[in-house]
Amino acid sequence: MSDNLPAIPGMNNGVASTGGAGNGNGFLALSGRTAKLAAAALFLKEGMHLLRSHMQANANAAMRLSEMCGQAEVEPRFTSMIEDTSTALTGVAEASGEMVNAADAVDTDARGFNNAHDREYRPGYEASNGSGVRQARPGFYRRTGRRS
Repeated sequence: MSDNLPAIPGMNNGVASTGGAGNGNGFLALSGRTAKLAAAALFLKEGMHLLRSHMQANANAAMRLSEMCGQAEVEPRFTSMIEDTSTALTGVAEASGEMVNAADAVDTDARGFNNAHDREYRPGYEASNGSGVRQARPGFYRRTGRRS
């Protein structure tokens, strides 16, 4: 699946690049990971749609076969087995629909996080990269809890 994902800044072969911070939590690395998560959710969603339509088609075919077996007076236990198969396939189709909803929620949340992260941190990232001066490591300027 990862071969199908688009190139994302801050990612090297599916692993977040560390940038200058050394811990992999740099601006581009985090943006890359959330973008990859959103892309993976979209691929999952697409796959689940395909699975759902395939399983529903198979369930319908099994139900038609069951009806034909009934008309041909096939032994009832075999007809019942085919009906059970149809029911199970319908259950898989419904469960894949639930997976589509979950993947959609992951995609939406990842995109929302990425947008919020971008709004919050891009100006600082741009200013830091545009200044030409080496910047302190992330977290250097955080308060330590001491009051001066």
